[in-house]
Amino acid sequence: MSGPPRLTLLSRAYCHLCDDMLAALQKLRGEHAFDVDLVDIDADPGLAQKYNELVPVLLGGEAEICHYFLDEPKLREYLGRFR
Repeated sequence: MSGPPRLTLLSRAYCHLCDDMLAALQKLRGEHAFDVDLVDIDADPGLAQKYNELVPVLLGGEAEICHYFLDEPKLREYLGRFR
């Protein structure tokens, strides 16, 4: 794999928990290199059906790292695989 790991944050425009998780991710950028793709689940009916009440959901590839709140230990464990 080249470059930093890529995370996906599944979110909604009106979700304060989504904003909170994104802010928490930004705070970790000083410790770890990673990219974050923001995906609005309401733009994709399939994602909206699958993740409706779980947002925010943080994915590493296809694997769910956490939802609702950032699980820093689990994220650090995931990012540690790329060092």
